[in-house]
Amino acid sequence: MERGFFDWIVYILQKYGPDILKGAGTTMLIAIVATVAGFAIGLVIGCIRTVPVGPKDGKLKRGLLKVVNFLLNAYVEIFRGTPMMVQAVVIFYGLMEAFRIDLSPLSAGLLIVSINTGAYMSEIVRGGIQSLDPGQYEAAHALGLSHWDTMTNVILPQAVRNILPSIGNEFVVNIKDTSVLNVISVTELFFATKTVKGALARTYEPFLICAVVYFVLTFTTTRLLRLIEKKMDGPDSYTICGSGSAADAAIKLPHKKEVTD
Repeated sequence: MERGFFDWIVYILQKYGPDILKGAGTTMLIAIVATVAGFAIGLVIGCIRTVPVGPKDGKLKRGLLKVVNFLLNAYVEIFRGTPMMVQAVVIFYGLMEAFRIDLSPLSAGLLIVSINTGAYMSEIVRGGIQSLDPGQYEAAHALGLSHWDTMTNVILPQAVRNILPSIGNEFVVNIKDTSVLNVISVTELFFATKTVKGALARTYEPFLICAVVYFVLTFTTTRLLRLIEKKMDGPDSYTICGSGSAADAAIKLPHKKEVTD
């Protein structure tokens, strides 16, 4: 008896559902770890690339920063300018053949997506830092804060809040981009679906299920990230009225008494 469309869907879910869910779990693991690691890489690179160089700095410092910035720029341009699938093949097989480093496919996948994400995150962080008012740097330096203290206590907390939507977008992109790791046999969602396709000689039904699972993962992640953004925004039900000398110049805050001059 020949199966119909819905019969195939039910059959695939019953027989291969656990394998597909396991692949989805691997996809989420790689996306989460790589996004966190890439964000850490981006923070470090973004901070280094925004180190100010003044006329009072010595030649050694200026020369060292030029070399470091050149290397960081090369890293960013290479990993942003080449496909992740090519990076996966070059790094996975290159480490094995050139350095005799035999990584498991999962470990290699985590490494590849992390350093790829780091290249994009560094530009996101750099943009977030540079978008802030330069007066904040000047005020921090006037108070005697070093560049490191200025970044950690003044600039980065604001920059991270501003770039949070971009970080969330990069996380969603990583969920989808892990599919390229099937080229090095990482058993993520796409690879698991290919296995089902090969076992059943069916293409449409397995990949339709795969598409639905990807959509559920990205849709759920997007909604959770928006909730986090709203929590970080805090309450917006306050108004500041009039001026400090006016009788109605009250700051109205939720669940608090009005405060007047």
